[in-house]
Amino acid sequence: MRYEIRVDGHMSETLAKAFPELDHVVMSGQTILYGPVVDEAHLYGLLARCRSLGLRVVEMRQAPE
Repeated sequence: MRYEIRVDGHMSETLAKAFPELDHVVMSGQTILYGPVVDEAHLYGLLARCRSLGLRVVEMRQAPE
């Protein structure tokens, strides 16, 4: 499965390194993290990582393969 997680604001390169398994792009005042998610536990782990880093998740969705 591939997912996109949109977070509010521009993530620095240093902060983006907290998500080594995902790529990212900054656009329209948001950062989009995207890439493969192995299973539901991995997805919840990514969301927990966002929360622990103080990132506000705006949208999360499964992307087409």
